[in-house]
Amino acid sequence: MMDRCALAYQYHKEGWNCAQAVAGSCADLAGRTPEEVMPLLGGFGGGIGGSHEELCGAVSGGVLILSLCFPHARGGDQAAKQNLYRLSREFRRRFFETFGYTRCGELLRARPGVTEKTPAARRLGAAAHCDIMIVTAVELLEALVAEERGRL
Repeated sequence: MMDRCALAYQYHKEGWNCAQAVAGSCADLAGRTPEEVMPLLGGFGGGIGGSHEELCGAVSGGVLILSLCFPHARGGDQAAKQNLYRLSREFRRRFFETFGYTRCGELLRARPGVTEKTPAARRLGAAAHCDIMIVTAVELLEALVAEERGRL
């Protein structure tokens, strides 16, 4: 079985931003390749373009994967739209519950470290701030996708 958390950690070490690392490591969940999804998120790292003002890139990458896994692909399909919104909110809520923030700058100021809520970070020995966010986002995303697919 693929260790998506370890893969995301490696992508970040290679220079991919937080959004790209999360989405690239989870692309297979949506039947895509990292090469297909990573370019779509080039501007989403560092809280949108490195500004550190907006949504954490790890969360943005996760929402892209949710959008590909559970698409709202037709404008009039309100059920699909509402389902994707629900999943996106739930992913954001879980991330917030883990770290207390979802905005890049707030996370950087708070510097939440490795805790019992971040088992993948502990397992991988991730100590750098963004690495902790990335591997935890992957862990949360994997769980949410599995739960939703089990529900369908």
